[in-house]
Amino acid sequence: MYLQTQIFPQMTDTTQERTVTKSLRLLRDGFKNELAGYVYANQRMTDLLQEIVSEFVETNIPVVDEDNRIELAMMLMETLDIVAR
Repeated sequence: MYLQTQIFPQMTDTTQERTVTKSLRLLRDGFKNELAGYVYANQRMTDLLQEIVSEFVETNIPVVDEDNRIELAMMLMETLDIVAR
């Protein structure tokens, strides 16, 4: 009579870690485009990008007129895309 451990030896920790990592990578690849769409459509991300881009323009681009600075920030935001690679 064979014991189960003789027929199906337990996986080593390293083998189990590789299996888990492979599974996680498959999940990542399956959901990355959906995540990109979710993030892109989320108003919080839009607000955050608006704040960050406005700070960038204020710090790095010498536009004196505030309306023009805001317009430039919006134009720069329009050039950004969130994509899964």
